[in-house]
Parts: sequence; structure tokens; C-alpha cells
Amino acid sequence: MTPNPEQLTKELNQELKNILKYWTDFGVDHQFGGFVGRRDYLNRQIDGASKGAVLNARILWTFSAAYNFTKNPDYLRLADRAFNYITTYFEDHQSGGLVWELDEKGEVLNDRKQIYGQGFGIYGYSEYYKASKNHKALEAAISLFELIEEHSFDAAEGGYLEAFANDWSPLEDFRLSTKDANEPKTMNTHLHILEPYTNLLKVWPDKRLRAKTNALIRIFLDKIIDKNTHHFNLFFDLDWTVRSSIISFGHDIEGAWLLYEAALVVEDDLLISEVKDNLVRMVDATLKDGCDTDGSVFNEKDTNSGHLDTDKHWWMQAEALVGLTYAWKITGKEVYWDEMVRVWHFIQKYLIDPVNGEWFWRVDKNGEPITSEDKAGFWKCPYHNSRALMEVLTIIKQQTK
Repeated sequence: MTPNPEQLTKELNQELKNILKYWTDFGVDHQFGGFVGRRDYLNRQIDGASKGAVLNARILWTFSAAYNFTKNPDYLRLADRAFNYITTYFEDHQSGGLVWELDEKGEVLNDRKQIYGQGFGIYGYSEYYKASKNHKALEAAISLFELIEEHSFDAAEGGYLEAFANDWSPLEDFRLSTKDANEPKTMNTHLHILEPYTNLLKVWPDKRLRAKTNALIRIFLDKIIDKNTHHFNLFFDLDWTVRSSIISFGHDIEGAWLLYEAALVVEDDLLISEVKDNLVRMVDATLKDGCDTDGSVFNEKDTNSGHLDTDKHWWMQAEALVGLTYAWKITGKEVYWDEMVRVWHFIQKYLIDPVNGEWFWRVDKNGEPITSEDKAGFWKCPYHNSRALMEVLTIIKQQTK
């Protein structure tokens, strides 16, 4: 049965508490400081696991946002812990920016400057500033913004380059991970520059930042979104020639609502209207091309081979909750509410781990968990699912007043 808003609110609030409790209970590294690098499928801490900039910045964002949402001081204390660890160990005090990876004791393992990682630094710092009013956090966020603009911005073709060496010199291997194509520009990094720039603009209404955020939205509308299919293209050459044939359904539905949020913060009425229409088209395209009969979202499809990866990852189900809720808010059409509830029921039935807590990384088409995947790790974090719950709860509250 479709829960009414009151029942759904109760369920989402409880799951938000459950996620935050998991990371409070199992995420803290009491031996070496900060947060543990990895816990496996059975929730066993993996000794010697490295610590990634993205995981730690996402933890900083999560507990800062959770404090801003609930005013629970326990969450702010964990945000303080994350901020202090990042600024002590991940910040490069010589060349600027955040290094990519540390060992479990905080020694640098990989000192490259991935722009994706700098973006998440801004995201975490800006949300923490909102929570703590610590001006060092705002200064750190602005510093990363300036570094991205100085080193990564492509003045000739627009957009941002992927990665640099520790001293910001060029690299031959741009890749964020081994599964990615080695191309100088990607949808993923641009999305996760847009996201932190939007968040920073909320607390630092700088004219240049506003213009850069506006320009990023236009990059998506003019270069990244396929105007025929309403899906994102993923990899690009310097001149924005498309270098991929994969559709990532989770990124489509995540990016749709992040673009809309960005346009609202930029405060351009024409842009808001354009992005609003785009959100509905992208959500509809995901429902048409990327969803199973139970409403859950598939991973990706190769349009060249026709191969559909039917695994269902935790983060794309979380982002579907938000994208569908925004589509419901914008259009008033109950079909989007119903689809959102179906995704939530899928999450409840198949993704939430009733034994060890948090959500499984991914399940197969039949809902069976993939036991080789971690519960927490370099890429497995509390930001997608906790953010989704807070976003949906906020929209329900707004719409039911």
C-alpha cells in the first residue's frame, strides 16, 4: 500500500536515524583518528584499509547536514571530527588542495589532485560552515574553489579538466577510477563541481561563483545532456566530442534534480524554467529506459551493444527518491509520488540490511545482495542515502503545509 505523507515521513525519519547511528557506531576510527577506511559486507572492519578524500568529505557533509536538519549536537561533534581530520591530514599545505588517499595512519599514499575530490571538499566545508559558523571552513571552501578555477577551468572550450599531479601539473591518466575512460572531461566530475558550487553559493553569495555556477548549468544543458534521449553523455574530449556510449541511470536522475537546485540558487527565472522542464524529461527518460517492473533503477546500459546492467546499486535508488519527489512537486502528478513510493518499498525490502545496518552496496535483478561489496569504503558512504531522506522529508513538509 502507498503510505500517506504522515506514514512515509515517520518511516524516512526513522531510517535517517538508523543510517546516522550506523556511521556513529561503526565509522569512527578510535585507533588512528578520523574514520575507518573500510568495513566489509559482514560489517567487519578491514585493518590496513586506506582512507579516501571523497569518503571523508562526504562524511563531513553528512554529519554537518544532519546537524542542520535535526540540531542534534552529537552530529555536529562528528562533523567537527571530520573537519579536523581532513584539514590536518588531507589538506596539502604546500601546493594547496586535497590529496586523494591516505593510509590508515594518515600518511599520504596518493597525492594527486582529482578535481572530483576538490569538489567534495567544497561540499563538505560549505555545509560544515553552515552548521558550525567556523570561518576556517568557509575559507577552506573558497580556497578550493579558487584552485579549481585557476588550474582546472578550460577557458578555450568551457568546463573543467579531470585531474592533476600534486603540484597541479598535467597528467596523462585522468581517470577517477579504473572502470572509467581516460578522457579529459566527464559528466561525473562536472556534476560534482556543480553540486558544491551550488552549496557554497548558499553561504557565500559571490558574483563570480554565481556566474561560474550558471555557466556549469549551461554546460549540462548544451553539451552533456543528449537532446534526443534526455540522458547524460558521460565522457568527452577537450572540445566536448562524446567519447562514450553508456547511460548511467542513477546519474541521470541525480543530475536532473541537482541542476534544478542549482538554478534555484542562481536565481535566474528563465534558467529555472528551462531546468524544470529538463528535470521532468530526464526523470521520464529514466522511468522509461532504466527502471525494473518494481520501480527500482538499473545500473547502466551500453547503447552500442545493447547490454543492460540490471544490478541495482544503493546510491541510484536513493537519488531516484529525490528526483521523483521533485518531479511530483513540480508537476503535481501523483504518478511520480507513486513511483517514488515504489522505490522506497524496494529499498525497505531489498537494500536495508536488517542484520548489520546501513544499506547493501548493490543487489542483483532478483534482489540478492552482492556479498563481495563493502558496507563502508572508499566509495561507499552515508551521503547519498542520508541526503535523499532529508531532501524528500523537506519536500513533503513543504508540500503538505
